[in-house]
Amino acid sequence: MIGAGAGMGVDSGLPNFRGPRGFWRAYPPYERLHLDFHSIANPALFTVNPALAWGFYGHRLKMYRTTRPHAGFEILRLWSEKKPFGSFVYTSNVDGQFQKSGFEPERVTEVHGSIHYLQCTQNCGIGVFPAENLQVEVDENTMTALAPLPACPNCYALAHPNILMFGDWNWDSARIEAQEELFDNWIREVKDAGARPVVIELGAGTAIPTIRNESERLSNAFSCQLIRINLDESQVSTGQISLAAGAKAALVALQEMMVPLL
Repeated sequence: MIGAGAGMGVDSGLPNFRGPRGFWRAYPPYERLHLDFHSIANPALFTVNPALAWGFYGHRLKMYRTTRPHAGFEILRLWSEKKPFGSFVYTSNVDGQFQKSGFEPERVTEVHGSIHYLQCTQNCGIGVFPAENLQVEVDENTMTALAPLPACPNCYALAHPNILMFGDWNWDSARIEAQEELFDNWIREVKDAGARPVVIELGAGTAIPTIRNESERLSNAFSCQLIRINLDESQVSTGQISLAAGAKAALVALQEMMVPLL
């Protein structure tokens, strides 16, 4: 099981939003507007100022589409191919980097959604739909999106990313629930075969501990090894493995050590 948080993408050049300063370093216009990440990643902004809301998500959509996954993704994929049950990714990242690096979409659970999918702000019944043909033009001086803003193809109301935002009570979780079911089926298959997984967790912090909690839950359920790779928050319980390093550096070093054994 591969658990991945925001730290997994940092080595690909993706920004880390830890703390207001981290967010403002990535997006200076928001500091001038006195807006932090919680204010921007909020569904209410799509009602109050949809151009500003889509300025942020439109910029991120373009960034994630053009970012090349770092070498660590390929290493994980190669390790997965050598295992009888492969692997399953459990991630809080919304960037789609695992799929881009060759992981099967049916083996990825994106617990906070994906920027590559949309939903209607008016909940018209269309459900979740892909953003593959969506192009959002953004004025990077003001971080506002230019018209036309993304619209629902069913009712033509404003659309927004199918991402779990702060205080988001209208998030359409249907796609993620289907992914969770596939994940549970994989865990059941591993268990029924009498196999024991290893949990590799990368760049998952304590501020939003979704991934850490799942990694620990699975490790405890199977009494199996947890390897926590985290530059700043690598602490683990007794008997587990802690690597205080970035994701790419740790994976590359491990791969170099393992080559004679493969």
